[in-house]
Amino acid sequence: MADKGTAIDMPVTHTVDAEAAKNVSLDAHLINLMWAEPFFSAVLRNVTKIRSEDIPTAGVSASNGSVRLWWNPGFVASLTSDQVKGLLKHECYHLVFEHTTTRRHEPHLVWNYATDLAINSLIPELELPEGGLIPGNPFKELTEEHLANMSDEQVNRYNALSAKIASFPKEKSGEWYFSRLMDDPEARDAIENSAGGNGDGEGQPGMPGPMDDHDGWDELSEEERELVKGKVRKAVEGAAKECDRSGNWGSVSSEARSIIRELISREIPWQSVLKQFCGMTRRANRSSNVKRLNRKYPGIHPGFQKGYTSHIAVYIDQSGSVDTASLELLFGELRSLARQTEFTVFHFDTSVDEKSEASWRKGKTPSAHRTRCGGTCFRAPSEHANKNSSRFDGYIILTDGEASDPGPSRLKRGWVIIPDRELFFKPSNRDFVINMKQGASD
Repeated sequence: MADKGTAIDMPVTHTVDAEAAKNVSLDAHLINLMWAEPFFSAVLRNVTKIRSEDIPTAGVSASNGSVRLWWNPGFVASLTSDQVKGLLKHECYHLVFEHTTTRRHEPHLVWNYATDLAINSLIPELELPEGGLIPGNPFKELTEEHLANMSDEQVNRYNALSAKIASFPKEKSGEWYFSRLMDDPEARDAIENSAGGNGDGEGQPGMPGPMDDHDGWDELSEEERELVKGKVRKAVEGAAKECDRSGNWGSVSSEARSIIRELISREIPWQSVLKQFCGMTRRANRSSNVKRLNRKYPGIHPGFQKGYTSHIAVYIDQSGSVDTASLELLFGELRSLARQTEFTVFHFDTSVDEKSEASWRKGKTPSAHRTRCGGTCFRAPSEHANKNSSRFDGYIILTDGEASDPGPSRLKRGWVIIPDRELFFKPSNRDFVINMKQGASD
């Protein structure tokens, strides 16, 4: 897709003759959507629709400050009316839930699978084109043609990923599916070796899943990304208000409506506060660079450049109320921040479990697990972090907040409070308090 930005596509499983593709139009389907699905119709009114054979199926993209819906006429002509409606809802949900912007995670291909699983949980199966990723549904059995072109290793990957997805419940968040796929080496390996997964457009035949690599989004500047996010959010807010006035949301469930209303609320998202905390702990590193001019001794000595890095300790409260779902929420955000920040994870209860130390850089993610089950003392992580102030630029404590005040900290400290809990004391003025919120099925 030329100038695609980011696209999220449905897999190709249909073929159609050239004449049918030539005569197909999206207009009739958009009119039907207006009557049957007013919310999605209102959102898509703000999106430019582009007919193109450069994309194999359909996808939403963001580039040059605008949002586009690309669609292949051959693919659309091969679908039933219900499946076209499901396709439009699928692409719209990617925009609504900010999968291509603020919630984008690495590795991107695993994230694409996870978001497809989350979204397809919300769409009736009769509306989904064949070959879509659906929690609880195994892949189709491999044909003789596929088996003839696949190695034993590829067959094993296919079956491993199929079994993993068949074991998933529906209506979980993209982060939930992402965490499960990341924690399963066989499933992750299958995805990263799927078609297009190795970055050269070639991959394992027969593997269902998103068709595009979605790398274009990372080419946008932060300003362009915020502009597109703002446009999408404004469109979603307008659509939600229209549906509230008319009392007609179509097939959008009450759970999805609450998530949408939360996304468009004026409250600052906890993810943004976490990102701000990580950014404020960065330090500048000075290094020589022969390409830069030395202001004091031009032409004699090399100039200098500054780079910014950050190393943050993450302390995980081991009390029973800090559940795996909360840990997955935090880890999902830290994965996206790990490109510029190094994290070191520790477990703690009344003391810090130093044997649990796990370094986390881009491409290396510790798994969610438990090593302690005692009480909670916030002095333990605070004293440990201050004692290691030469290693860390700041630290985060993931907790339910249910312990006494440990007092002030020399290092910058962030309290990440799990959903539906609160800190039992008033924190120091220098501390950050980040109250997490859990989405139900986005």
